[in-house]
This record gives sequence, structure tokens and C-alpha cells, in this order.
Amino acid sequence: MSLPRIAVDAMGGDEGVRVMVEGAALARRRHDRFKFLLVGDEGRIKQALENHPNLREASEILHAPDVVSGDEKPTQALRRAKTTSMGLAINAVKQGHAGAAVSAGNTGALMAMAKLALRTMPGIDRPALSALLPTLGEHDLIMLDLGANTDCDARNLVQFAIMGAAYARIVNGLESPRVRLLNIGTEETKGTDSLRDAATQLKALGEDLALSFDGFTEADKLSRGDCDVVVTDGFSGNIALKSMEGAARFVADLLRRSFSSSLRSKFGFLISRPATELLKHHLDPNNHNGAVFLGLNGVVVKSHGSASALGVANAVAVTARLLEENLTERIEADLARLGAETIRTSGRTSGRSGRSTAPAATGEDAA
Repeated sequence: MSLPRIAVDAMGGDEGVRVMVEGAALARRRHDRFKFLLVGDEGRIKQALENHPNLREASEILHAPDVVSGDEKPTQALRRAKTTSMGLAINAVKQGHAGAAVSAGNTGALMAMAKLALRTMPGIDRPALSALLPTLGEHDLIMLDLGANTDCDARNLVQFAIMGAAYARIVNGLESPRVRLLNIGTEETKGTDSLRDAATQLKALGEDLALSFDGFTEADKLSRGDCDVVVTDGFSGNIALKSMEGAARFVADLLRRSFSSSLRSKFGFLISRPATELLKHHLDPNNHNGAVFLGLNGVVVKSHGSASALGVANAVAVTARLLEENLTERIEADLARLGAETIRTSGRTSGRSGRSTAPAATGEDAA
């Protein structure tokens, strides 16, 4: 069975066309039902496709004269949405010419363009950026928000929990995902008013949701594998994500330095190589690439800007699975089952600042 074609922003990311086309080609070799709309500089895309005849047969090219730069402000990028590869890829989803869009470009610009073009689905106030993170458990951890909204109230957090649980049921095959809120402690009295209000609402929803709310968790427990979905605001989520990525690089660099420090260490490396290769695979962000903007009327996936071809291929695979499993429809069904009035607006204000603030897309590469 063929899937709706996937629009790929071929110009996004640190290396642009070469890596994006090579990644799409790798995904196509793995799954021959994938079809693509490659958006960007037509001449450069055609040149890159010469090395990938299998992808060329399954792709169309949409020429885009402009590219969104990595440091461009979202407001500036929005004004050029009709001429940039990112904007035209998202518009292809809006117009029904593609089922989903993948980009490794500027996260803030991608968020702004996607929200303006596709809008949020009924019952969702703000979309959230969600990604898969490695754990010691059987499944990857789904975490959101990772940078799309710097400040969130209780209503937003409850909506994120519903969307994250729907995502977990698809990618991890879980009937009732274990959901927790990221906090500075696990006690019910800890955290901001928004966190405590969200916890109260999630407990009250109870059996109406296909999820198991397990209270609060702390950042040092994210990798343990004892929960399936962690919900937070984009400010805290982005910091936690970058901290985990930095810790992974630190461990990898420390091991590399230790194993090269002496002849005995090099001999030890040869003995322990199977274990170190497994560790390297587990910590490699390319193996967990593909952050999803949940809550939009369409599927948009953010690939890490520094992703390799393997990472891009994995992002494409995530995109295809969300199309195949009808993620958007599943979230809509969950919201309809609850009813809009069930997810009530909290009477309290947001915790850190003492007031609710407008959503703000970060300019960080959060995926």
C-alpha cells in the first residue's frame, strides 16, 4: 500500500541538499512505498538525484528560489513563506499535494509557518514539539513541549498530555501510556500553580482518557524508562533536552579519551568494543531523530539540523508511520470523546511569571 507523498524541505539543515536527498533515498530503499515531493533549488536537487535512481523514480521536484536561514527570525521567515523551500513544503500539505512535511531548517520559522498555514485542530490551543528520547526501558520516552511554547498554563499541559499519549500509542504500541509532568519534585505540593492544576485535571479525567497519569517526575529520572510520556512547557523542555544531549556527548567523549590514553586502554577497548558500540548506537541522536509538531491539522516533522542521512531517513520513517496510523485523527477522536468543556481553563495563572503569556516559538534547534 502506497502512502501519501512526503514533502521534504531539501534545503534545510546544516548540509542541505546532499544530506536531505541521501536521507530520503535511504528511507526509500527501506520502504519502497514512500513517495516524495522534494522542495528547493531544482538544479541542485536534480544533480543530487543522479546518484539515487530509486528515489528519482518516486519523486517530484517543486522549485523554490529562496531558503530560510538558520538565524532568521520567524516573523521574517513568514513574509517569505511563498518563495522558500520550507514554506512551500508546508503549503503542499495545506493544499493536499502532500500528506506531511519534513524539514531540518530553522525550528522557530518552521513552527510559525506550520501554525499559520495548517492551524491548530479543534480543542487544541497551541501545538507542541515532541520527540523520542532513549531510555533504559523497553520503549523510547516521548517528551513535549521541547521549545515551541516558552510558557504554558494548565490547560496547555493537559492538552499536551492528551496529544503525547496518542503519539505513544502509535509509535510504542501502548494501550494506556504512563504520563507524568516534569517538576522539581514528586510531591503533590511541589511546582508552579499551573503544574499542580494540570495534575488535578489529569487525575479528574481518569478513565475518560486512554492514559495512566502517574503524577510528577524529575529531570534526573527521564532516562529510567519508568514512564512513557513526560509533559512540560517548552522553556523547561528545551533545557532538559539540551542537557541530556550534552550529557550523552560528554559520556561518549570521555570514553573515547579514556580508551586512547594508553596501550592497555586501547587493548581494553578491543575487548569491550561490542558494549561500546551498543552504547554509541543508543546515544546517537540520529537513531532517535524526528520531532513532531503535535496539534496541527496536518503532520509536520522536524529533523535535527545536524542530522546525518541516517537521521533524515529515520525522521522520514517517523513521518510515514504517523501518516499510516492517522495520528491527527486519533488526537481529534480523543478530544471529541472528552468534550471541549471537560478540558477546562484553569482559574489560576501560569506559575513562573504569575501571568499567562502568549505562545512564543523559540529560535533554537530543539529537535
